[in-house]
Amino acid sequence: MIQLVSDTINKDDINSLVGWLQQSKIPRLTKGELTWKLEDKWANKLGTKYSVYVNSGSSAILLTLAALKHSGRLKNNKIVVPAVSWATDVSSPMLLGLDTIMCDCNLTDLSCRLSDLENIFKKDKPAAFILVSTLGLVPNMKEIVNLCKKYDVILLEDVCESMGSKYENKNLGTFGFASFFSMYFGHHLSTIEGGFINTNDEDFYHALLMMRSHGWDRDLPEWKQKELRKKYKCSEFDALYNFYLPGFNLRATDLQAFLGLRAIDKLDDYVIKRQNNFVLYCNLIKNNQLKLTNNKNNVISNFAMPIVHKKRDDIINELIKHGVEVRPLIAGNMATKPMCEKLFNKQIFTNAELLNKYGFYIPNHHDLTKSEIQFITNIINKF
Repeated sequence: MIQLVSDTINKDDINSLVGWLQQSKIPRLTKGELTWKLEDKWANKLGTKYSVYVNSGSSAILLTLAALKHSGRLKNNKIVVPAVSWATDVSSPMLLGLDTIMCDCNLTDLSCRLSDLENIFKKDKPAAFILVSTLGLVPNMKEIVNLCKKYDVILLEDVCESMGSKYENKNLGTFGFASFFSMYFGHHLSTIEGGFINTNDEDFYHALLMMRSHGWDRDLPEWKQKELRKKYKCSEFDALYNFYLPGFNLRATDLQAFLGLRAIDKLDDYVIKRQNNFVLYCNLIKNNQLKLTNNKNNVISNFAMPIVHKKRDDIINELIKHGVEVRPLIAGNMATKPMCEKLFNKQIFTNAELLNKYGFYIPNHHDLTKSEIQFITNIINKF
């Protein structure tokens, strides 16, 4: 069987993890020193000042939005999300009581159609926009950043499917106010479960640290702890259970961080393999209705290869029959999902609906071979 994903945790990683667990002094398994090391390593790798490690990419989205809301960063309650995205890009603002506005996609990189996005910015004047970089494809970051600046919209980057992708040699996840990544099994890197939030804003970073762990100050630098305790007249003892912001428990563990510290070293090789596979797919597939952008100045760390074809059902049945794992094109049109019906049931998103009806994606990962790609594309090209 040709699988959609291949685990990035190998036997050497497991053996090293076992050795770490079997030390004479049992290491701390919950969030501890290794988590801080992982956060520093990922921030340096990506190119931001700060990184916060949480228990999933979905938690990263939820925590980012909650911290924006409760730290007073949003000028109003409106947020724009893509029609082609993931469930938690839409459900997180809904759960936080934010007014969620949806935007249709384009058919070259599957991010928001810029003309539609500007119209929304003009009409609705939202506070924030979640840009989803779908399947490792690279949006037109120059235009998107300019639009956000022009209309005073906070840019948030969902890079959960695009770790390692670059726009003009600058990492996705470094263009906006904050960004989120996933470390789930089958993604570019894995810590079994896990996710990151990255930002360059120190005050926001402090809010994330507090809200990740109940709202207390234990993860803050000492000078910030003293500042808060003085402001709220709180003793060092009472500060152990003092809560400054409404928080969650979204912590990951040092066990996962151990795997993450090893995983980051693998990323560059994995990205090269994914990009080479993507280019080969683009050259071999003759009947894809998507005209995907492949700018030589960009790096496309392709998560999976998207296809749109009016004979989708026939193609996927043939692929499955020959042992090729295949999926719908992400969630298709999020506006059509039951959780979104009341909000968006009267809105039409033409391109998102095209993907919903005719879209699917096929495997791309670091272990995929050229012969497997050739085998897959030969099946698709029959239709």
